[in-house]
Amino acid sequence: MADANPEPLPGTSTVSKDITIDSDKKTWVRIFRPAKLPSNDNAVARLPILIYFHNGGFVFLSPAHVGTHRKCAQIAGDIPSIVVSVAFRRAPENRLPTQYHDARDAVLWVKNQVSDPNGEQWLKDYGDSSRCYLYGCGCGANIAFNAAMKDSWSCYEPTHVWREKRTGSELRFATDQTLPLPVLDLMWELALPKETDRDHRYCNPMVKGPHQDNVKKLGRCLVIGYGGDIMVDRQQEFVTMLVKCGVQVEARFDQVGFHNIDMVDAARATAVINIAKDFILG
Repeated sequence: MADANPEPLPGTSTVSKDITIDSDKKTWVRIFRPAKLPSNDNAVARLPILIYFHNGGFVFLSPAHVGTHRKCAQIAGDIPSIVVSVAFRRAPENRLPTQYHDARDAVLWVKNQVSDPNGEQWLKDYGDSSRCYLYGCGCGANIAFNAAMKDSWSCYEPTHVWREKRTGSELRFATDQTLPLPVLDLMWELALPKETDRDHRYCNPMVKGPHQDNVKKLGRCLVIGYGGDIMVDRQQEFVTMLVKCGVQVEARFDQVGFHNIDMVDAARATAVINIAKDFILG
């Protein structure tokens, strides 16, 4: 686990701190910002706000996980931006849609902090509320998608979507060392509402239903995927669904790579952040 560092540490370019959102629900955020804030004409330049939802199959990890902390710190430093990494409640103790409710609470909390004269200083003084994005990886991308049907523009790294019928990539990579098919099935079994299957809209947003009326209201989206990811076929179906719903989508699929490659390959991590940077600042 990684501790927040409210004061700059040697060799780091960002600072971070933890703030409780709801003590009863035990939800909180870790906020990151550049240690040295950029300026325009001696005035601090306001930075885009990225609300980040971590991976982990709805079951594992938190903003304090070393990999999540490192990634959010790099995003905050490289873009540069204010990153709000959300600690949502995890399955199986808390099944979907709990995580979507926690995401909605986090988005509303950020909005309130920016507009409140007594709000959280980093967001109020340094954040640009006109450039607020939802950013998710894995199950976090699923959460960001569902939260984005109500708010903002979004960046989705490899997106956690599934259904009962198997795709080619699911069969091809069924024994994948990073994320084998039985593990994916188990995570959905632990996360979905009881007595539902993988064709529930939380898992399979491509299924027809009234939720697609909200999909049509989405703002601009970025979807990133890899040819060696067990979910790549599903992710491409997801992009097709967004396009058919009239959503402005930038899809970036790299044939070389696997699920969570950016968590273990520093060069790929930088490449992903650069794609997100171009999307946000372009």
